[in-house]
Amino acid sequence: MFEGFEERFVDGDGAAIFCRIAGSGPPLLLLHGYPQTGAMWAEAAVRLAGHFTVVVADLRGYGRSDTPRDREKRNHSSYSKRAMARDMVAVMSHLGHRVFHACGHDRGARVAYRMALDYPERVGRLALLDILPTVEVWDAMDANAAIKSYHWPFLAQPEPLPETLIAADPVYYLEHTLRSWTKRKDLSAFSNDALDDYRAAFRQKGHIHAACEDYRAGATIDREIDEEDRAAHRRIQAPTFVIWGADYGVAKGGDPLAIWRRWCDSVEGAAVDAGHFLVEEAPEETLKHLLGFFVPSMADDEDEGG
Repeated sequence: MFEGFEERFVDGDGAAIFCRIAGSGPPLLLLHGYPQTGAMWAEAAVRLAGHFTVVVADLRGYGRSDTPRDREKRNHSSYSKRAMARDMVAVMSHLGHRVFHACGHDRGARVAYRMALDYPERVGRLALLDILPTVEVWDAMDANAAIKSYHWPFLAQPEPLPETLIAADPVYYLEHTLRSWTKRKDLSAFSNDALDDYRAAFRQKGHIHAACEDYRAGATIDREIDEEDRAAHRRIQAPTFVIWGADYGVAKGGDPLAIWRRWCDSVEGAAVDAGHFLVEEAPEETLKHLLGFFVPSMADDEDEGG
């Protein structure tokens, strides 16, 4: 995977962050979601590196990045999206990028929008893949949503319940999760190399705990911070593009663009024919949207028949 990419650890804000870096041009930060690693971007990143200086990072607690222990167990702040956003701002600063574009999927998208809210001067353009704002998800949680998105309340349960249950057979849990969130309900969308990367990380107890802390933060401090921003009418200033899977929950929870318009000064978006894992299930369609957004001239060429 990632032919031609440099691999290195870069200091975040209290965690060493594993990064894969290649390309030239404007900097573009790519962030993964749960239960994956930066490996989800392997094929897309190679193609994006023809237009950008691409930085593919493993979030703290995931992949090869550090898994710092909780500073404050009461609110799980070590795995808040604010803490993860600080990591990424520090990483990009260390790499010499003051202003950069950001694209995140799932948990990585939550880090990306938090980064755009907390550091508006740092984020140029923002792409969010298959999410709604955290507080909006919790506000809309009913019995049907709780069954379909059971992992939100399950992973947020107090330590060590979810850790113990997942650790009994982590690869089974990982693969069940991946399968059940795809349109085809199988693993065919994922490369063997990427699956190996996911399995290697998910077998580690520290990573299982970190992922649970990520969701505990989502149920507590992340939600609280979102509520504060919403009450203060803070909005994402960066031009934003939202992509969602037509066969996954975001598409069935209302109009995603209508919801994001409450949070963004400027937002566009589109659905793709996929479940949750857009980058791997619908790579060409997803990449076309990303290039059209991050490289506007490409979208103009297509509009003109080029």
